[in-house]
Amino acid sequence: MASPAGGSTSDPGPACRGALLLLLGLFFIPGTPGLEVSVGKTNIVTAKNGTDVLLPCTFATCIGFENVEFWWTYNSTDTYNVLYRGTIKSKQSNPQMKEHPDPQIELAASNTVKDYNISVILKDVQFENEGKYSCFVINPKEKFARHNATLHLKVVDKFVVVDNTLTLIIVSAVGGLIGLLILIFIMKKIITFAIKKSREKKKDYLVNSSGNDNTEIASKTPHKV
Repeated sequence: MASPAGGSTSDPGPACRGALLLLLGLFFIPGTPGLEVSVGKTNIVTAKNGTDVLLPCTFATCIGFENVEFWWTYNSTDTYNVLYRGTIKSKQSNPQMKEHPDPQIELAASNTVKDYNISVILKDVQFENEGKYSCFVINPKEKFARHNATLHLKVVDKFVVVDNTLTLIIVSAVGGLIGLLILIFIMKKIITFAIKKSREKKKDYLVNSSGNDNTEIASKTPHKV
């Protein structure tokens, strides 16, 4: 169809149409990867009795977030039995507390480039605080889908220092044995090479001696006329 100016209507092309469909899919296709919640590389945290411990939790999303709600629970997935509940309006805003029923919990949130930190500090840890701590996040942009991650807190009387003496002895012994085998292999190669060279020299000497003896015998033998 011709444009009012007399030119043809521009076609965005298949690449642009594909990008548009992808963006629409992020909002309308169920199950599209979005917000992710993480408690770090390991889900086990060990704390000494009577100290404060950080319970890590971060979330990240590729489609952004707005009015996110988050909360922490202890040995429960009940949204009403919480240790701390808060909201975050946007990436640039600070979290706002909605509910803080447990005075032992303190929010340690921070805003970073790649994700948002909603970790908490558990103060004056006791043995009865051992258990599962779950961090939940709901992003309204994802049709209020709920995401969560769980870590296990272990409380000890004192940290045990691992004695690596036996391990070091075994590693040293194995390393020494390997070194000895390598040395034997190298010495074997050197001795084999030396014997081979010695035999070659002896062989050359015998050949040369035999040639000289034959020459002397031939020179001493009288010629018949």
